[in-house]
This record gives sequence, structure tokens and C-alpha cells, in this order.
Amino acid sequence: MRDLKNTVEIERRCTESNEPVFVTKNGYGKLVVMDIDYYERTMRKIDEATLINRGISDYENDRTVDGRKAIKKLRERHGL
Repeated sequence: MRDLKNTVEIERRCTESNEPVFVTKNGYGKLVVMDIDYYERTMRKIDEATLINRGISDYENDRTVDGRKAIKKLRERHGL
């Protein structure tokens, strides 16, 4: 934890490793510090995985529609 006072060094580690830096206190994990780009990439991957899992669940539970039928129905409904 005392190394957190040296923010320049923490930033350098995050940037160079392109990975999070794990901070411990008395040998136990306490914090994770990461570059904002790493954080945003990680969150994007989590969001994408969540959407994929939701789609798989919809398919497995028969909550899907045929794409051509859906487009035809929309065109009919909106006069296209």
C-alpha cells in the first residue's frame, strides 16, 4: 500500500505491462489499479460476452424468430 504514494511508478507499471497492478496489504489483496484503456477494453469484453450468453439462452429457450419472417412482417406493417 505504501507504494501507492508513488503514482508515477504505478502508472508506468500499468502502461508498460498493459495489465492491472494488484496492491496488497500485509500480504493480502486489497486493490487493483489499471490503465483506463485496459479497463474500457475489459468492460467491453464483459458486455459482449453477456450479450452472446443472452443470445445463446434465447436460442436454447426458443425465444427467437426467423429473420426473413420478421422482416416481411415489419415491411407489411409499415407498408414498405
